[in-house]
Amino acid sequence: MRTNVTAVGKVIKTHEGASAVRINELKELRRSVLSTMLWENTFYESGDSIAFRIAELIPKVKPLDVANLAIEARDRMYLRHVPLFIARELARIKGAGTHVTNILEHVIQRPDELSEYVAMYWRGATSDADKETLSAGSKRGLAKAFRKFNEYGFAKYDRDTVVKLRDVLRLIHAKPETAEQSALWRKVINRSLETPDTWEVALSKGADKKETFERLLRENKLGGLAFLRNLRNMVSAGVESELIRNRFSQPFEKVLPFRFVAACEHASTFLPELDAAMLRCIEAEKKLLGKTIILVDVSGSMDAPLSEKSDMTRVHAASGLAVLIREICPDVRVFTFSTHLVEVPAFRGLALVDKIRTSQAHHSTELGHALSRLPEYDRLIVVTDEQSHDRVNAPKGKGYMINVGTYKNGVGYGAWTHIDGWSDRVVDFIREVESTDESVS
Repeated sequence: MRTNVTAVGKVIKTHEGASAVRINELKELRRSVLSTMLWENTFYESGDSIAFRIAELIPKVKPLDVANLAIEARDRMYLRHVPLFIARELARIKGAGTHVTNILEHVIQRPDELSEYVAMYWRGATSDADKETLSAGSKRGLAKAFRKFNEYGFAKYDRDTVVKLRDVLRLIHAKPETAEQSALWRKVINRSLETPDTWEVALSKGADKKETFERLLRENKLGGLAFLRNLRNMVSAGVESELIRNRFSQPFEKVLPFRFVAACEHASTFLPELDAAMLRCIEAEKKLLGKTIILVDVSGSMDAPLSEKSDMTRVHAASGLAVLIREICPDVRVFTFSTHLVEVPAFRGLALVDKIRTSQAHHSTELGHALSRLPEYDRLIVVTDEQSHDRVNAPKGKGYMINVGTYKNGVGYGAWTHIDGWSDRVVDFIREVESTDESVS
């Protein structure tokens, strides 16, 4: 009997037991980054284990690829903390300083992210003696980012956190480029910035919620995302309904469909306005022709919240993405899968979200079973966390696997076009993939 037999690699599985696809370090890093709310626990994995995996993978990937991923996470997925974490981990690598500088200059788009990066840099330090000196690349990047902001921005985010904006400025030794900038930075150091007129500032000073929100609405000082996030507070405070309805007619920039879905959970009175505003945000999208099937994962793991403080789940995110895809595909059928495959009436907007979520009980992830029972299609778009319980075969047409999970292993590779994250930009990616493909017409 032979003893020196051929080596067999370790079999990798999804968390529900299906055979997963072995991928390279960059793809694994993308899986862990593009849907993550940093340090937030998920259904199958702890937030710490996901962050640890990201930190372990970064040294194994080319620094330029890591830097590009951080920028993609900020620009395309609108993630704020994980790009900073990537920069922090890249700062540990000798010779990567230029990439750290470029990341920080690009991804820091709010003043509080300056101090957040420094706090992240010192995470785990129990005393001043334990605090590691900022890398040269970090200092350069923070200095370049510091020059982006005016007094309004600094004042809005100059908070009484452990690391303040003035602490950052003192650490990086940035040189002002003009007399005006020098005067502004002195105000940052002295904390004598002119207080901006925002809802956060007003409420932190004890202002009446109803009066504050009504004034800001009349003066058009609530941006789209801030408006949706505070809709629940405005309703509970008794803000005048007509003022709220008027705000819906104004633009909502960089607001993903799932934000409207979240808002309707606590402001059902304004469901028609939420529905109309959400559809208006995506009405200009270019159409994708051909027979399309949207297959949405409604298994138990998709009910996990996106973050500890959020009412939003991955089903919310997946449903919002399905609404977007439904609008750009004229010939479309919508299905959900868990233990069963269920076709959902192809409603639009929030009605479609409701039908997806209530289509069946949320149990196991029988993706392979669902794929085997689908009707014919030109294009199949699956929205899932990829933790299938059964074997997943290749699609029978053009197949896209949109991964809204952060888990280490997945199934949507090989013959599948794999996409990580739930941003509206995934539609741009699909359109780009098909721009030179005449097989779908």
